[in-house]
Amino acid sequence: MRYEGTVYRPPSEADSLLIQATIGCPHNKCTFCGMYQTTNFRIRSVADIKEDLRTARDYHGDKVQSIFFPDGNTILIKTDQLVEILNYAQAMFPYLKRMTVYGSAKYFKLKSLKEFQRLKEAGLTRIHSGMESGDNEILRRVQKGFTPSEMIEEGLKVRGAGIELSEYILVGIGGRERTREHAIESARVLNAFTPDFVRLRTYVPWEGTPLYEDHQQGRFHLLSPHEALKETHLLVANLEGPFQLLSDHVSNFAWVNGSIPKDKPSILETLEQLLSVPEDRFRQADSRFL
Repeated sequence: MRYEGTVYRPPSEADSLLIQATIGCPHNKCTFCGMYQTTNFRIRSVADIKEDLRTARDYHGDKVQSIFFPDGNTILIKTDQLVEILNYAQAMFPYLKRMTVYGSAKYFKLKSLKEFQRLKEAGLTRIHSGMESGDNEILRRVQKGFTPSEMIEEGLKVRGAGIELSEYILVGIGGRERTREHAIESARVLNAFTPDFVRLRTYVPWEGTPLYEDHQQGRFHLLSPHEALKETHLLVANLEGPFQLLSDHVSNFAWVNGSIPKDKPSILETLEQLLSVPEDRFRQADSRFL
């Protein structure tokens, strides 16, 4: 098997076989992200991907149950080619239960409902998608490449095809200026298309990115630990679901997990209790850990 560049994958894919289908990210403009800055995007050939699947089968055996296909926005691959890859993976690994990719609403727009249904039939189980915020102004500032209304429309399309959506919300990405808008609008958008999973991440400046420079120059103000907890509380208070809320990342100041709406009262209570903990007991807001 071959892999070019740094491996990036969701924590929930820790036990998955990684078969690189794309290299880099086709958008690569988000002002907060430094993941693929030195990589030129390209799609690997179907023949090379199949060869890696065969190599993985020869090395691991055929009992693999989960495959994640990096890099960024693998959903961009032409549907016929992606269906061929998914079908081949199932032939190599008959015990597969899950196949997943990264995908953005910007590239969901390139596929019809029928195409997503074909991908579902071929075995695509879940798409990990970085919504980051539901606030249109924040999305514009961080150059995400789609609007809240597009996220809702495309999210409903993916969900309509029966493919699971795991959406990522970036706590603090609006800074102090738009913390309220970020929380309320993110909840509104999530409630509108109800992804299966809502995963929280807390923004930490990544050196070399435009937003890092804004922070260094005093143009962007990070949330303190308590401010981040208050923003998370406002977000959760406005969530209706149904979906799973997960705080499965070391960046977060709160480890809050549960089913919305069932567990919302207990999650809010946990956040309120954490607000009584002195801020110096938390990590520094700008500390790197990745």
